[in-house]
Amino acid sequence: TVRIDGTALEQMSRRQIALRLAYVPQATSSGFAYLARDIVAMGRAARMPLLGAPTRHDREMAERALQQLGLAHLSARPVTELSGGERQLVLIARALAQEADGILMDEPTSSLDFGNQVLVLRQIRTLASRDGLAIIMTTHQPDHALTIADHVALVHGASMLGPASPDALITADHLTEVYGVSALVGDLRVGDAERRVCVPIVPLPRGEVGSVDPG
Repeated sequence: TVRIDGTALEQMSRRQIALRLAYVPQATSSGFAYLARDIVAMGRAARMPLLGAPTRHDREMAERALQQLGLAHLSARPVTELSGGERQLVLIARALAQEADGILMDEPTSSLDFGNQVLVLRQIRTLASRDGLAIIMTTHQPDHALTIADHVALVHGASMLGPASPDALITADHLTEVYGVSALVGDLRVGDAERRVCVPIVPLPRGEVGSVDPG
């Protein structure tokens, strides 16, 4: 049973749910050249009457959400011209404009390159720590959970481990149990900075493997 503040989801209307919980889908390309500010303004739908149009206040809230994520300069840009990371941040801005108490994010870094993953993760951490938003995020990247999460749960089939702190739950044994591969989990120090990381152990056959760095 899924509950929001003790109330079962099936007992709430779609509008009631939208006023409490916003949703950010996986990164996708848009087939329509909506302006970024129009995409964000769509987050105000739960606060508008049926068939109503965005008011001046709704537009201001959309612009404020873009500014909050450092995207004001993209306001008048079509989303079809934005990078994958920028598009994903626009969807997060849409969730902010919704003014819900929490945000549910479905693999927000999916399909993003290395740099854009960092861009999105940094903003998610900022929204939780600076703005106090409750954020629930699904991910297939345990390293991302180690980087930004306060609490972690590992879902495997019909069972779940946790929730617990990332350090307590994201261990080599647990990752092997869930993913079926060996892993290394440890602390990495670079200069004065230290963070916990996890990497899979990939057994390589003999021979050379080439790689291309698109950057």
